[in-house]
Amino acid sequence: QVQLVESGGGLVQAGGSLRLSCAASGHTFNNYVMAWFRQAPGKEREFVAAIGWTGFSTRYADSVKGRFTISRDNAKNTLYLQMNSLKPEDTALYYCAADRTLGVLGNRVNHYAYWGQGTQVTVSS
Repeated sequence: QVQLVESGGGLVQAGGSLRLSCAASGHTFNNYVMAWFRQAPGKEREFVAAIGWTGFSTRYADSVKGRFTISRDNAKNTLYLQMNSLKPEDTALYYCAADRTLGVLGNRVNHYAYWGQGTQVTVSS
């Protein structure tokens, strides 16, 4: 199985940028579909973005399309999320997720078998 560790969260003003990273270990990284989810206090975990094995296929939630970019570096076993034009409503705990059996870029929590512990992103107005 794969182990996932997120980093890069923090406090930023509205309109600012952050880049999240997710370091993977324990298995062949490029066999996994990878995704980012987020969860705000009192809300359900929601899909943010997903990326296929090669990095050429991506999928985004409508709420982040045009502002966030998901990417991966298979040589470094690392997943990224570049977040620009951040809004206060982007404040959440951001999770990295992975699955080896998905044939599509899943957007549901139950599509992914492996999860990191999360990194907090706080956007002030």
